[in-house]
Amino acid sequence: MKTAKDILARIHEEGVEFIRLQFTDMFGRLKNVAVTAGQLSKVLVDKYRIDGSVMFADAFEFDKELILVPDYDTFMILPWRPQQGKVAKFVCDVCYPDGTLFEMSPRTILKNVIKEAEAKGYTFSIRPECEFFLFHLDEDGLPTTITHEEAGMMDVGPVDLGENARREMVLLLEQMGFEIESSYHEKSPAQHEIDFKEADTLQAADAIITFRFAVRSIAKRFGMYATFMPMPKSGEAGSGMHLNFAIYKNDVNIMEGIKDKVNNETRDFVNGILNHSAGLCAYTNPTVNSYKRILRALDETRFRSENDIGTTYIRIREGLFEPALELRFPDSSANPYLALALCISSGLQGIENGDGANVPMRLPLSNVNGLPHNLMEALDKADKDDFIKNVVGDEFARIYIDSKTDEWNRYMRDVSEWELKNYLYKF
Repeated sequence: MKTAKDILARIHEEGVEFIRLQFTDMFGRLKNVAVTAGQLSKVLVDKYRIDGSVMFADAFEFDKELILVPDYDTFMILPWRPQQGKVAKFVCDVCYPDGTLFEMSPRTILKNVIKEAEAKGYTFSIRPECEFFLFHLDEDGLPTTITHEEAGMMDVGPVDLGENARREMVLLLEQMGFEIESSYHEKSPAQHEIDFKEADTLQAADAIITFRFAVRSIAKRFGMYATFMPMPKSGEAGSGMHLNFAIYKNDVNIMEGIKDKVNNETRDFVNGILNHSAGLCAYTNPTVNSYKRILRALDETRFRSENDIGTTYIRIREGLFEPALELRFPDSSANPYLALALCISSGLQGIENGDGANVPMRLPLSNVNGLPHNLMEALDKADKDDFIKNVVGDEFARIYIDSKTDEWNRYMRDVSEWELKNYLYKF
């Protein structure tokens, strides 16, 4: 465990001049406040006060002050920033002024789930797989969906035009403390994946948020824009945020030694997720665009075999880091704190409710018919799922669902290019 003394000493040794205090709002959007090194010792004692409304974007009027409490173990120096006048960052907990964790912070929600799971003897090791696209910027520096490459799965340069940027991302992420296991070009032109080593649940969620921030920042140095939008181009593969769970009961992996038939505890964990998957999608697939990716997967299941990993949404991974359950339906727009909190809670409920019968279950599961086909359907399922509302909190769920419903309604009111192309001259 790092201490304030350790942090201040390193800041002095490294010549750090600015420190970013980072946190996410309820939708997983990264926020931050920058303070100078000279002010940090004061901030570590007195904390930094923020207007609590920032936690809700424009979704809810909240007139209380909150404070940012840096998690010392998340301290990192940002290696792409100037070597003179270095910049560092913390991930912060959002708290009330008395230091109590703010219950509607996504990080708090995940912390509560971790604590409840540990009380039952369960811990988790999470290995995320984050996919993204690298597109060109226009002459004004704004993002486009333009790419000049035609590379596919695991192609190399010069066909893979993002190879240099991806290599720089890997090197700089390693300087930040990430242990990168692999990186490669994904299926679609301009699509990439960088995989990093598994970590405990909270560390994994923090790492995903930091990873997205780093990838976007480094891409900009190459004149490109990195987007984690689930499906930025029609007819191409979408970007997922696959979550690999190694599940431990009293420090023993519950999937150890399984082969063809899933054991009872793993089956019950999967069934717990399946029981809530339609409502979970409101949080694991939280945008209108998310369902373009799901519908593409639905189309593909009609033509591919059950064991084709492109169409599966839950499977067992062996030979990864150890036996793990892979959830492939979450996408790259998800708030990782909420996605992990809800998937873990659902799985553990499945174990608690399991009858212990040796009912065979074969993985992978490729039938995505049980998943919602659009955001509004997912929100309706989430609103009717009392278990999900209990995990995130009733008030959090109400604000979230109201805001996302408004997002859906704005989408429905907008006349798209597709509609003009298909209807304007016909009617």
